[in-house]
Amino acid sequence: MPEQKTPSQWPAPPSSSRGSEPPRRRKPTALDNLLTPFRAVEAKLDKNGPLSASTVRWGLLAMAGGVTLAVLITMFVSNGFDSNRVKAHAPGAAQPTGAVAGAAFGTAKEGDCLTWTKSNASDLSKVECGSKHLFEVTADIDLSKYPGKEFGPGSRFPDSLRFSELRDEHCVSAAQEYLGGRLDPRGKFVVGLINPGEAGWKAGERTLRCGLQVSGSQGLATKPITGSVRDINQSKVYDVGTCIGIKSNLPTDPVDCAQPHAFEIVSTVDLATHFTGGPPSKDDQDKFMEDQCAKDATDYLGAPDALRNKTLTLFWDALDTRSWMAGSRSLNCLVGKGADQEGFAAITGSAKGDIQVDGQAPVPPPNNGRYTPPPLPGAVPPVIPQPR
Repeated sequence: MPEQKTPSQWPAPPSSSRGSEPPRRRKPTALDNLLTPFRAVEAKLDKNGPLSASTVRWGLLAMAGGVTLAVLITMFVSNGFDSNRVKAHAPGAAQPTGAVAGAAFGTAKEGDCLTWTKSNASDLSKVECGSKHLFEVTADIDLSKYPGKEFGPGSRFPDSLRFSELRDEHCVSAAQEYLGGRLDPRGKFVVGLINPGEAGWKAGERTLRCGLQVSGSQGLATKPITGSVRDINQSKVYDVGTCIGIKSNLPTDPVDCAQPHAFEIVSTVDLATHFTGGPPSKDDQDKFMEDQCAKDATDYLGAPDALRNKTLTLFWDALDTRSWMAGSRSLNCLVGKGADQEGFAAITGSAKGDIQVDGQAPVPPPNNGRYTPPPLPGAVPPVIPQPR
C-alpha cells in the first residue's frame, strides 16, 4: 500500500529568488476598510471564544456605521448624485466631439442659421440670419444621452427612416417651442434635421441639429430663407409668375415656365384685408377668393376672355384654423388645367403668352354656349358669364 503523507509532509512550494526579502505590505483598499469590523469580530472570536449578545450587537452597529461612512465618502469624492443629469450609458460611452462634422455644425446652437451649396452639405457654414440661408437651428440633440445602447460606441450609422423618426420625436416639439407654439402645419416651413454624417458618426459624434427649412417635393431644403423664421409670414405662397413643375400629373417644385408645369401663380391675396376677426370658414374664404382671383387673373393675363380661350381653370386653396391661429393669412390664385383622369395636365409656356396643354395648342370652346372648364383637385370653378 502506498505511503500516505500528512499535510505537514507535502512538498513546500518552490521559493522565489526574493524569498529572503521581507514581504511588502499591501495598501488597504476600500473593501479592506469595509471589512475591518468583521475582521475585528473574527479576531475576538478566535481569542476569546463565543461572544456575548451585547458584544455582537455593538459589533454589528459598528459595521453598519462603517458602511454608511464609506457610502458618504464615495458620494463626496464622486460629486454626489446629480438629479439634473441622467447618464444613458456607463463611463466610456461616446461623447460628442463638437467638430467632427465641421466647425459650423459642431458649434451651431438654437437661433443660428446655416447654409450650404453642395448636395451632401459638406460645405455647411454658419451665416447671419439676415442673409440667405437654408436652415435655422431650433435645438441640438445629444444622442449619447439616449437611453440604451442604440447610439453607443461602435453603433451603426442610422438609416434615413431612423433619422426621420428622431426628427419627429424631438424636432417637431422643438420647433413649436422655438416659435412659441405658432408653427403652421400647412405653412411654407417644415421641420428638418441635420445629422453629423457617417464619417462623423464613426468618429464618435452623436449630436443632431433640429431646424426649420423650406423643402421641395423630395424633402430637401431648396429655397433660401432671408431673415429669421420667427419674423416671417409662414403662409405657403409663391411669388407671382412662378410656375410649379409636374411629374406623373402631380405638382413638384418651381421650374421655368418654358418647361412643363402644373400651374402658374397669378397673384397673392392677403385675407387679413377682408377678414379682421377669427378664422373665416372655408365657404366665406371661397366667396371672397372667387371674386378676387377672377379680377387678378384678368389683370395678369391681360384680357377677360384669356382664361376661357386658353381652356385654363382658376383655383385657390384655403386656410384652416390651425394655420390661421399660427398667423398665416395669405393665399395664391393659380391657373392650370385638370387632366382627363386625375391630377393636372402639363402646360408649357407662361399663361401670359402662347401655351401648349399636354403638347397641343389649346382650342377655345365655341361661343354658342356656356363653357365651364373642369375643376382641378380642390378647386372652385370660376363663374363664366353667359355669352351674349
